[in-house]
Amino acid sequence: MAYRRFSLFPESPTLRDMFSKRAIRYQWRDNGPVFVSAILIVCVAVWLVELVLWAVSPYALNAMVDFGAFRPLLAMHRPWTFVTSMFMHQPSSILHILFNMLTLWSIGPVLERMMGHWPFLALYVLSGLGGNLGMMVWAAVSPYDSGWLTAAYGASGALFGLFAAVLVVYRRVGIDITSMLVWMVINFLLPVVVSNVAWQAHVGGFVVGGAMTLLLVSGPHALRGKSLAYRTVVYGVGVFAVLVIGVLLCNLDNPLGMLGLVM
Repeated sequence: MAYRRFSLFPESPTLRDMFSKRAIRYQWRDNGPVFVSAILIVCVAVWLVELVLWAVSPYALNAMVDFGAFRPLLAMHRPWTFVTSMFMHQPSSILHILFNMLTLWSIGPVLERMMGHWPFLALYVLSGLGGNLGMMVWAAVSPYDSGWLTAAYGASGALFGLFAAVLVVYRRVGIDITSMLVWMVINFLLPVVVSNVAWQAHVGGFVVGGAMTLLLVSGPHALRGKSLAYRTVVYGVGVFAVLVIGVLLCNLDNPLGMLGLVM
């Protein structure tokens, strides 16, 4: 029996490959983790900017967080925060960015290789949007309107969508995800041991990512013969429409909207 070395990052490129034009071209042709690398670089770059501002200008940092963080109360007034919040992390602690990027580095490459670049990116973005919908749902049902006053940012919603996708694909093709389960368990337990973790975004991202992946691998029979890219567009548009409807329905209970201050 062949010995198989345990690795937390079985499909991840080296750091040198991430910045090599030749390696990137090869990775693109070979369905390598091009978008995984790009997302990681953007998240780390944004975090470094936040870190510098935290050290030299707390006022500028607050302005940046205010601009980019997701707040259910102001979501309809600041729709860009549905996206910008996915790339921001808490600057006062390295643990937030560290755990999220290690998780992305562990599970992202496997999915991008299996799915292809654009389907993976669609899954990631829709899962992140699903995480913000989870925040909206909690705001709509939370007692005393407390959920509307929360603010959240980070890649966790999108990453939990990737967790769900891995579980769905694993059941489908039987890939060994032992190494990925390490990060999955850590992230699921994080809200239990760490305060101020947006578990609502975790749930929302997990549900949306799982639903999108189920559609891609086991959707209606009429579309199973179509290419993965075609199915990604069809199902992606459908899931996005459901997300928009969900946000609009939740926003009906927005306390500012009831006062006529938010459309």
